[in-house]
Amino acid sequence: MRGARGKSFPVATGHVRADAANSLAPGNPPPETARVCCSRMSRGDMAKPLLGHGSTEGDPGVTPASGRTIGVLGSGDFARSLAIRLVCSGFKVVVGSRNPKRKASLFPSAAEVTFQAEAVKKTDVIFVAVFREHYSTLCDLADVLAGKILVDVSNNTEINHHKESNAEYLASLFPASTVVKGFNVVSAWTLQSGARDGNKQVLICSNNQEAKRTVAEIAQVMGFTPVDMGCMSSACEIENIPLRLLPAWKIPIFLALGLFLCFFTYNLIRQVIHPFIREQKNKLYKIPIEVVNTTLPCVSYVLLSLVYLPGVLAACSQLYYGTKYRRFPDWLDQWLQHRKQIGLLSFFCAALHAVYSLCLPMRRSHRYLLIETAVKQAVEKKMNIWVEEEVWRMEIYISVGIIALGLLSLLAITSLPSIANSLNWREFSFIQSSLGFIALVVSTLHTLTYGWSRAFDENQYKFYLPPTYTLTLLVPCTVIIAKVIFSLPCIRHRLLRIRRGWEKGRYVKFVLPSATGEYSSGETSSNV
Repeated sequence: MRGARGKSFPVATGHVRADAANSLAPGNPPPETARVCCSRMSRGDMAKPLLGHGSTEGDPGVTPASGRTIGVLGSGDFARSLAIRLVCSGFKVVVGSRNPKRKASLFPSAAEVTFQAEAVKKTDVIFVAVFREHYSTLCDLADVLAGKILVDVSNNTEINHHKESNAEYLASLFPASTVVKGFNVVSAWTLQSGARDGNKQVLICSNNQEAKRTVAEIAQVMGFTPVDMGCMSSACEIENIPLRLLPAWKIPIFLALGLFLCFFTYNLIRQVIHPFIREQKNKLYKIPIEVVNTTLPCVSYVLLSLVYLPGVLAACSQLYYGTKYRRFPDWLDQWLQHRKQIGLLSFFCAALHAVYSLCLPMRRSHRYLLIETAVKQAVEKKMNIWVEEEVWRMEIYISVGIIALGLLSLLAITSLPSIANSLNWREFSFIQSSLGFIALVVSTLHTLTYGWSRAFDENQYKFYLPPTYTLTLLVPCTVIIAKVIFSLPCIRHRLLRIRRGWEKGRYVKFVLPSATGEYSSGETSSNV
């Protein structure tokens, strides 16, 4: 697995507090206006721990981040949310606006709203919360901005819309200032409601290390986790992140759609086209519910097996080459990284299959067929149509399906970051690996129970095509058989040694000492 590019900043000062009120410097309680501002944020979010910043003992060279004055240029939604969060975190905020009288009511009363030139003079750290096309309006402030730290929070409307990033463009306009890219991946809603589990990171980059550290301290006090992304050349990548739409889901979604189209076409031929050609019966009404409901479990079942198939291929590669240090092919590496998304899509299809199955008796066509069957039985005077084998088959089929859906639900829930972070590695591995394999086995039993003896019925082979569920068994059964083989003591022991660092063909030379304590000339080789 490839490592992350960024690195988290170390905690600069203070320690974690239990509530927002204690996050302010000791002996400096917030003014009443700041308390009113903080009341706008939900109590649950403000109760989240913020980085303490009152303790600077033992580090006289570090200036507490809290209490310093922060400037904000701009009066849009993000600028207002940023001002609220800064005030609630204990900062003094000065907002620079071209129309301060008209914009003052939009900001918390604890924030000072004044003209841009006046705001810039009162602080050394300034958040530039304006669009790229409005950067030129700040050129008149170039003299007073000299030596200041400018935090660019802007984003583009399209990926790579400009040749250079917004931060680099801002730096070219103000060469005497230090520009830091940051806070662009945080939404205005997150700033107002507090740092959430899925949106706590603040990506920061700049060519000046001291400026990055200053902005990182501010982010920590605000309750976020700053991540150092390197020099200013990374700004373009950071600005593209908010514009990407589910980048990790692209391949899994296309895979699921491809499987759905394949199985849907196959079921359409068997359930609709075959009756029309052979018996001239119109079965088009089956397409919206019945054909889709037959397709969804096939897609879910195959996707679930594809979650564990790359692990089997990786184990085969390690056994073949006798090492764990040989890099996997790119396609296998990508496959391993997308297993979470594939598993969640498998659960989604299984959940839809359960809902569709519950809706089957509600169809008007089902009622007509039920009445028609009852009339035929009355005409033929059949009083008892109970088939013991079919009753047991359906009971077992539904019961095993419910268990499989429950296991998939557990796998999906533990894939969520908020749940996964509360589990240790052994717990997470047991649920995702052991219980996941059990879910695959139970799903296989669910499929086999559905087929029962139908696989041997020649009437099921329409156009000489086998039933759909027989096709879905190919990949899952391959995974299950491979897992059983890997569990054999001889293979399991060898695979475990490889994953602990043993490599085939490598030896270590040990020199045995003689009886006198001196090393003999003979050497004994031993496997690692």
